[in-house]
Amino acid sequence: MAGLIRKNFDTDPEEIRPFEADKGEVRLVHLDGGGVGRAVFQPGWQWSQHVKPIAKTDSCQAAHAGYVISGRMKIVMDDGQEAEFGPGDFMVCPPGHDAWVIGDEPTVVLDWQGFGDYAKRS
Repeated sequence: MAGLIRKNFDTDPEEIRPFEADKGEVRLVHLDGGGVGRAVFQPGWQWSQHVKPIAKTDSCQAAHAGYVISGRMKIVMDDGQEAEFGPGDFMVCPPGHDAWVIGDEPTVVLDWQGFGDYAKRS
């Protein structure tokens, strides 16, 4: 078992992955069990506009298990199912979706599952 670990998204991220058009970024810290990411999605951000050109898939193929710290986001699955998430919401989102920020406040999300390869440029 590893000892005590401290990592800081602001000062110690192992990676920073910016989205297209300066619409936000994902900061990652790596742990033995995988990456944990904190994403900041700026107002006007939409996966299909600001990550699709990086991912090169028709919809987001990452599965997410995350917690919304601030802001609001709408997620629409490829099958039409949809939901809005806001501060305090935990979300589980399977692959096959689009998402976008609702309103004028950045949306901040911590994700324990889907940010390992998210917005990763090849």
